Amino acid sequence: MRKYAIDLSPLKKYRDFRLLWTAGLFSYFGSMITFVALPFQIKELTNSYWAVGLIGAVEIIPLTIFGLYGGVLADYVDRKKMIWLTEFGTLIATAILFLNSLRDEPSVILLFVIAAIFAALSGLKRPSQDAILPRLVNHADLPSASALMSLRWQFGGIVGPSAGGIIIATYGAGMGYLVDCCTFIISLALLWRVRSVPPIGKTTPPSVAALMEGIRYAFNRKDLLGTYVVDLAAMFLAMPMALFPFWADAIGAPYALGFFYSSITIGAVIVTLMSGWMRNYPHHGRAVVVGALGWGVAIVVAGTTDSLYVVIGSLIIAGAFDQVSALFRGFIWNQSIPDELRGRLAGIEMLSYLLGPLGGQARAGGMAAMTSLRTSIVGGGILCIGFVAAIAAVMPKFRNYDVRTNEFAVEQAKIRQNRENS
Repeated sequence: MRKYAIDLSPLKKYRDFRLLWTAGLFSYFGSMITFVALPFQIKELTNSYWAVGLIGAVEIIPLTIFGLYGGVLADYVDRKKMIWLTEFGTLIATAILFLNSLRDEPSVILLFVIAAIFAALSGLKRPSQDAILPRLVNHADLPSASALMSLRWQFGGIVGPSAGGIIIATYGAGMGYLVDCCTFIISLALLWRVRSVPPIGKTTPPSVAALMEGIRYAFNRKDLLGTYVVDLAAMFLAMPMALFPFWADAIGAPYALGFFYSSITIGAVIVTLMSGWMRNYPHHGRAVVVGALGWGVAIVVAGTTDSLYVVIGSLIIAGAFDQVSALFRGFIWNQSIPDELRGRLAGIEMLSYLLGPLGGQARAGGMAAMTSLRTSIVGGGILCIGFVAAIAAVMPKFRNYDVRTNEFAVEQAKIRQNRENS
């Protein structure tokens, strides 16, 4: 079984990677508590499908603008400093949520404003956070490091919502926000010890021209473009997360809300812990497609039943398939994109894997309001299956991506090997 187990060696070999990984472990755990507390508080204050779905809608514009700008900055500034500053800004925004929760009548409008600020700060941070990885570990260790980064998110995605559900039910949303603030303080202390990661060689000042250079590169590489389009389609059409509070009530299990949020991540963790085989599997494009199709099928199954066990089990399977797709997308990105473009492309990547779920929240909430809860879930899954199959059919360069023969992956392997040997 050793060849299937996740490779932990990057944590032992690279001090700065270990610090970055541990910092994110704390901050993401806390962020996932807020992730549950925010829609819960809005539901309690409004009892509206539309209001909960609107969280995703208000985040789309700031995430798009600042995500693209954050990608340009990641190729021009010190990536470690960008991560630290944006985490500090998120700490301040979370503290405002805590103070708002102490009011006799918390402001609903402020909740949406802070949600938009969270999106803007995430847009600035995530490109640097993704682009820093190839600078902290050697080229050969990138797949293992990517899997470990996913495991870090998954730990927060499982433990955070579960802990958040208990904290919120016992002490209220305000305590959830306070715990999140404490985790950010720990994260900031760890990040401070990570070495600086300035740009290599010639840099491109932040500008529209620099952004367009990255967009043209992504558009001209159909293998990359396919990864973005498939992820957007799968998440926008089949992400049911905005419906979780209502779904739990509909099947008579409001006590299981935390498990709804954790289930998808549980499936992802199982795949990540058994990801050792992925290091030697070359057909990355095929794996992305199969993962996205499996996600859609599992969502359809989850939506056709009122059994809590079948729903949670199907969501776990959905998360497993989605993680297969996510890991292989990360392999393609990290192993084939030049460092001087890595930040800008990380910004585009971030939009593909964050805008989809955010738009999916609005889609799910709106479709449920106009039709029914079940129609929104099952219909979204069916649309996902159809769109992903169509994308794979019309984009053979993406579908047939093989890391052994792809010209961009081969070129970057040579460049990074020479840099590591020098």
